[in-house]
Amino acid sequence: MDQKTTFGVLVGNRRVFPSHLIESGRKEILEKLEAEGFETVVLDAEATPYGSVESLDDAKKCAALFREHEDEIDGILVTLPNFGDERAVAETIRRSGLDVPVLVHAFPDEVGTMLRADRRDSFCGKMSVCDNLAQYGAKYSLTTRHTEAVNSEQFAADMEWFAAVCRVVGGLKQARIGAIGARVAPFKTVRFSEKILEASGISVEVVDLSDILGAAGKLDDEAEEVQDQLAEVRSYMPLDDVPEHALVKMTKLRLVIDQWLGENDIDAFAFQCWDAIENYLGIVPCAVLSMFSQKLIPAACEVDVTGAVGMYAMALASGQPSALLDWNNNYGDDPNKCVLFHCSNLPKDVFSDVSMTCHAIMADNVGAENAWGACEGQIKPGPFTYTRVSTDDLSGTVRVYTGEAQITDDPLDTYGGCGVAAIPNLQVLLKYICSNGFEHHIAINQAQVADAIYEAMDNYLEWDVYYHQ
Repeated sequence: MDQKTTFGVLVGNRRVFPSHLIESGRKEILEKLEAEGFETVVLDAEATPYGSVESLDDAKKCAALFREHEDEIDGILVTLPNFGDERAVAETIRRSGLDVPVLVHAFPDEVGTMLRADRRDSFCGKMSVCDNLAQYGAKYSLTTRHTEAVNSEQFAADMEWFAAVCRVVGGLKQARIGAIGARVAPFKTVRFSEKILEASGISVEVVDLSDILGAAGKLDDEAEEVQDQLAEVRSYMPLDDVPEHALVKMTKLRLVIDQWLGENDIDAFAFQCWDAIENYLGIVPCAVLSMFSQKLIPAACEVDVTGAVGMYAMALASGQPSALLDWNNNYGDDPNKCVLFHCSNLPKDVFSDVSMTCHAIMADNVGAENAWGACEGQIKPGPFTYTRVSTDDLSGTVRVYTGEAQITDDPLDTYGGCGVAAIPNLQVLLKYICSNGFEHHIAINQAQVADAIYEAMDNYLEWDVYYHQ
């Protein structure tokens, strides 16, 4: 997953204001973006006055430059070192034809430099720019504060946030989600609409589980490709008496899935994890799915395709692995705490301690000899973001809820992968989930990216998003 972000930079200008503000402002913001690790596409300083955009001719030049770099640009930063020309900004965005997020930034005036030689009026100009963008039907985002100094911590934080928004929007608009196997019969809760996802640019590619199991079964245990990857499976996490034959089966399953993902350019996938694979291959797929999620190819269990979409969105935003869990239990009498649990296939970085072991639930159903490969341990304490994506066939919409919370260090003596979550106003959230018929699964990511998820999905993808706080 490529986390590099490239911005098209549009420097707005109005020549009745001092030219040195444009010259210094352009230089300052480009240096800041480079220092923060972002790449830029911007007019040369000689192409227009100071590489800024004021006239229709300037707008045409900037739009043509952006079109030329369409495949590189993830988002557009409109920056106003002075009032700027609102028409030229709006014309540039329209003529570029780019369907990417836009952030409008304005430089602040300083109290001691408000005379003619140094006054910016960007505070006012930003309103005019936004007014014109709205008239042109353009979607755009705003900085936290109306004006922000480029060298401020807030501006740096806003650029990180906007970069995450751009990655989520760009990634989801062309996402390819795999569905390996049919959903298990009892789980109508994970039903979804491929057509509704397709309308947002998300394609679902399917493969029958028997094709995967058949291909894995044909691999020779001693084949070079199997032996080469067996060591990686063995060393992925501590093993709790996992037999060698089970590790070999996991390796072959991983090889076949990886090949299918590559052939179909899959970004994330959902897998039928019970109980055909236990009965016919003789393992649980949890550790294999965990390894994919760890490498930022989110892998959801129980063929929860929209769960995988939520996992992928947060991985795009954070660059960290996501996990899929059940909203599973209350935690004593605390109304704002609950237990998050799965059996589990969580990526290893999510745990504070973890080992590969026998799947406690499946062992009771199919026998311990067919149930090796679960990841068991406590989720490490700290902040996390949760997101649930769901399709609503009756309204033809994608519905989402998201928010931020904390995994605590409260004791929990149980099996699987689990942790205690402290969530503000949890009872309100639970009523929202139940009243609106959401699934019992929740995707989590150990980063604070709910603001970016909300902006990307609500503003740009135009999904129906509830931000719980």
